[in-house]
Amino acid sequence: MTTDKRNKTGAEMLQEVQEKLTQFSPKNATIALRMHELFLEANPTLQARLWYGMPGYAKTKDSAVLCFFREDDYMTFGLTEKATLLRAPGAADSLLPSAWFFTELDEATERKIVEIVKAATV
Repeated sequence: MTTDKRNKTGAEMLQEVQEKLTQFSPKNATIALRMHELFLEANPTLQARLWYGMPGYAKTKDSAVLCFFREDDYMTFGLTEKATLLRAPGAADSLLPSAWFFTELDEATERKIVEIVKAATV
């Protein structure tokens, strides 16, 4: 694999992400693989690459990462400042939701993740 990030192909970057997915703990490996699938289901044009050592997804292989996930005490799903961030409808505050913790994926959580990624990557 090429060592200079600027010269890596999209396929090489995807391979690095796929290798990273195998390094998640046994408890979270299935969740990590499903998260990867959900991001690409939400926006099939997203390009996967490692971003600060975690799976990140951008519009092109060279553009800013918009969304990511990582393994901490909980699984973390987040949006970067480059994503399209939207205030919650009817919110009285000015906070923009950008990160969520979870311990498992169920149907409702998967639907919400797809919804968030679609909106964040337009």
